[in-house]
Amino acid sequence: MGVEPAVIVLALDTATPAVTAGLVRRDAGEQLLAQRVTVDPRAHAETLTPNVLAALADSGLAMTDIDAVVVGCGPGPFTGLRVGMATAVALGHALAVPVYGVCSLDAIGVCTRGDVLVVTDARRRELYWARYLDGVRAAGPQVNAPADVPYGGAHAVAGSPDHAALLPLPPLDATYPTPVGLVRAVDWSADPGPLVPLYLRRPDAKSLAERAVSR
Repeated sequence: MGVEPAVIVLALDTATPAVTAGLVRRDAGEQLLAQRVTVDPRAHAETLTPNVLAALADSGLAMTDIDAVVVGCGPGPFTGLRVGMATAVALGHALAVPVYGVCSLDAIGVCTRGDVLVVTDARRRELYWARYLDGVRAAGPQVNAPADVPYGGAHAVAGSPDHAALLPLPPLDATYPTPVGLVRAVDWSADPGPLVPLYLRRPDAKSLAERAVSR
């Protein structure tokens, strides 16, 4: 079975412009010990490891104190997800601790109440979205143009402020996946399975073979 309990959890997310690393103590609940967040959509690779090290220093903990790693698996852009997930796997292997993957939208949605949409930037003038009822995902994740996102009946929207503003719903303060949200989104009763990135569509880059076919 999974780690029960995982006392000190390193939580990572690179599915959005927020490059997030945090330490969470998990026992009766989730207690944030330290976090470092850099909002830069072009600096996932450069800032994630420094953020991990800074969060450890802020918390007074060492790498060897970590009992489990949690990482957001998207939906998000190919490059960003690859950085976070590769880092999580490498740390889990080096420390011999389990690595859990969660939907990054869940890390926002689990911290909401009521009927809430969570949206993030999917680029190409589209949104990644999922819908939550009292913190439990009821639909999604999917990717759609803003006009095609089914928001009827929802009472609020969380996630990227610029993209939440595209929907006629009151915005919530929850904007990016947080370390506490990532830890809360894990099913700790289950074994950690392989990490599966949630791209929801093919990456923009094409192989040589795909380019030849499309000509």
